Amino acid sequence: MSAMRVDIAVPELGESVTEATVARWLKAPGDAVARDEPVVELETDKANLEVAASAAGVLAEILVDDGRDVAVGAVLGRIEEGAAAAPPDAPAPAAPPAEAAPVAAAPANVEETAPAPPPLSPAVRRLVAEHDLDPAALKGSGKGGRILKGDVIDALSAGAPTTTPPAPASEPAPAADALPPAASAGERRVPMSRLRKVIARRLKHAQETAAMLTTFNEADMTAAMEARARYREPFEAKHGVRLGFMSFFVKAAAVALREQPALNARIDGDDIVYNDACHIGVAVGAPRGLVVPVLRDAGRMGFADIERAIADFGRRAQDGTLTVEDMTGGTFTISNGGVYGSLLSTPILNPPQSAILGMHKIEKRPVAAGDSIALRPMMYLALSYDHRIVDGREAVTFLVRVKECVEDPRRVLFDV
Repeated sequence: MSAMRVDIAVPELGESVTEATVARWLKAPGDAVARDEPVVELETDKANLEVAASAAGVLAEILVDDGRDVAVGAVLGRIEEGAAAAPPDAPAPAAPPAEAAPVAAAPANVEETAPAPPPLSPAVRRLVAEHDLDPAALKGSGKGGRILKGDVIDALSAGAPTTTPPAPASEPAPAADALPPAASAGERRVPMSRLRKVIARRLKHAQETAAMLTTFNEADMTAAMEARARYREPFEAKHGVRLGFMSFFVKAAAVALREQPALNARIDGDDIVYNDACHIGVAVGAPRGLVVPVLRDAGRMGFADIERAIADFGRRAQDGTLTVEDMTGGTFTISNGGVYGSLLSTPILNPPQSAILGMHKIEKRPVAAGDSIALRPMMYLALSYDHRIVDGREAVTFLVRVKECVEDPRRVLFDV
């Protein structure tokens, strides 16, 4: 009786995600596979995820190569359940007599002594070849330094060095007038990554759908900076994580969202859906683009819980190990452009949310302090909101409440 073959299929990918790209096969045909062992890695617009084997056996066949797009439910390959892996290759036979050796034997030996190039997936290999890149100059952001498709695209955008080998003798070099206009003009045409396509589509949708408006204020960061300086060392010693400013703003936003629930709501058809809990997304920079992992029920989290979660999000964003679940279900977003030096901006909504808070860099500015002028560490705050749900009064009141809680963090402690 022949062994049963079990399909390896694309699983459900989470909210609003319907397709993915095969990033890399972790096993080759003929390799032994244990039950629940990852066999293939998929890349979605939100995260990378591994698909595990549902049965033990041998990877019998791969149906979808690296770099191909697949829909939820598509069959990627098959496992021969219960089969054993093929034995290692037998020792190579003795070399044939000299007179039977092919003429190309000497060059082949020379090639074997050359250093091996970095291992590349077929999709990455195609991009590298198309754009004449030097693989050794690429920095991989995948596990173990593996070069991903997004790394190649990022390198092209940054002007990665190329290697231009001479054309083979059998293929004459193309005439100068045959080059495409973009090449002669010094331009590069790079395909958009899946993540960048989705970001572009979502942001454009937000502009076209929401009645977006932004209100501004500024916060005196003196009290927050003094509290951070005073408690930084004991906080880190006790909780094992640094005390940052983001936790001050998350707590302040949670207080303000509780008082102004329209900013924690969304439109669904002709209904407004109000959320009882504050699931606050925190924008984090990653090698493939900006991602927004979510702090679940942030209003119930302490400063240490928030800082630990944000530090973990940051590490996993760099490693590419954030999951779809980490980045879905947010009801409000905070974006900190100040870490990149932004003084002021108008953040764009993260659909279907109705509001987003923008933080900016802290800069000393002269401000009125009673009847005198003093230099104070000031931060501009920006709140973009959907005017279909949120009235101007609610938006301004929300931002003033955030300002009050940041300027006097004891308000959060005493809920005043």
